[in-house]
Amino acid sequence: MKREINRVLHNLKDDSEVEKIRSVSGGDINEAFYVRTGSREYFIKGNRNVPPHFFKAEAAGLQMIQKSNTIAVPDVFYYDEPQSNEPGFLVLEWIEGRKKSDTGQKLGTNLALMHQHTSNAHGFGEPTFVGELDQPNDWQNSWIEYYRNFRLRNQLQIGVENGNINGKRKQQLEKLIQQLERWIPDVSSPSLLHGDLWGGNYIAGPEGEPYLIDPSILYGDPSFEIAFTELFGGFPEEFYDAYQEVSPLPEYYEEIKPLYQLFYLLVHLNIFGESYGPSVDRILNHYIT
Repeated sequence: MKREINRVLHNLKDDSEVEKIRSVSGGDINEAFYVRTGSREYFIKGNRNVPPHFFKAEAAGLQMIQKSNTIAVPDVFYYDEPQSNEPGFLVLEWIEGRKKSDTGQKLGTNLALMHQHTSNAHGFGEPTFVGELDQPNDWQNSWIEYYRNFRLRNQLQIGVENGNINGKRKQQLEKLIQQLERWIPDVSSPSLLHGDLWGGNYIAGPEGEPYLIDPSILYGDPSFEIAFTELFGGFPEEFYDAYQEVSPLPEYYEEIKPLYQLFYLLVHLNIFGESYGPSVDRILNHYIT
């Protein structure tokens, strides 16, 4: 993979001397590198086993967030659309810094401002990914129909195919999907969402400024985003306080939070296996008797 980096840099028109390449953490899916040339520093992700639009989708999400002028993201310099068996790469600005005492507060404020950027439909209009799983994103006028068909039913289908969802779990999930209107309101103003905002997908840059990374972009209910931040932790209390000062959560948030967390638990069930099954079943048992 390192051999291909020179090709990528040439495509970037950076033919200066490569001074340093080292492997860095890039998640479970990709290889990742810190690269320093005579011109600048880069964060480069690569993968030989991804579809052509894999890095394009991530780049599009970062650029959409950047255009909102609300919260920082790394600049996108380049991405490949690889053909079969060819390596693909995404080249980003290298971000480095340490969290400060106000990083969480800034993150909450800026995310709330990002959520104030809206569209006239739910979804994204282009397929993305959640983890390594395909995420269809057709535009929908109804948030309930988008969440039903492109989030929960999509994970149901994946889970049935891979054997993670069957028997009582399948029956309960099908029943819950059919009855979503009982609990979820049909949000009328779709907000710009990161879509995969867990604690590892924000970092600190210079002066502790929060940056978002690795989006799975969509327009939808902001509560969907906040619910995921609470699922695995990693966000300080001042993040939530600052968010609510700008954009208060609805009174019914606690009632629908598990329904939104269910999607992400289904994703983890379908990627990592049955260790997430009991958490899925607890939510299903809560809503469907």
